[in-house]
Amino acid sequence: MRKRIVGQESLEVPSQNQNWLDLETVAQVELSSEDRDHPIESALLPKREGSWRASDSGQQFIRLFFDEPLDIERIHLEFLENTHSRTQEFVIICTAGRSRNALEIVRQQYCFNPLTTTSEIEDYRVELRGITMLELKITPDISGGMACASLEQLRLGEGPRKNKLSNPAGL
Repeated sequence: MRKRIVGQESLEVPSQNQNWLDLETVAQVELSSEDRDHPIESALLPKREGSWRASDSGQQFIRLFFDEPLDIERIHLEFLENTHSRTQEFVIICTAGRSRNALEIVRQQYCFNPLTTTSEIEDYRVELRGITMLELKITPDISGGMACASLEQLRLGEGPRKNKLSNPAGL
């Protein structure tokens, strides 16, 4: 019997067995801003210490352009906020094949409070086929405050490699 006690769900952390994409070799990253002491590589590359942080307040984006269309089956995100109470919103969108139409995958809001809730971990199982671009938009404070966006970790789990001649836009 499968059982779930509401409010006591365990968070699945990134597994060493997951086939995580090596973003350094398969993608080019484009971003809206970057604090030079907190570069994007810190959040995207597994062996880097630290996190990414925007240099400016307000909405920010991180776009990954893949060298070849990819199948993505898992998206893992980690955010951390130890100093300010705020409500953050993020949106993940993607494009597939040669399409210029973006598909919204998830839109999530989360309330940070330095006394009680300082981290947000999201782990999504998805079936995205032939993805050419994935974008993470972060609004660090939906009330319009001066918070800067940050990201502890972004990992993408690759689907099984197969013949790429099938429908590349089959999301």
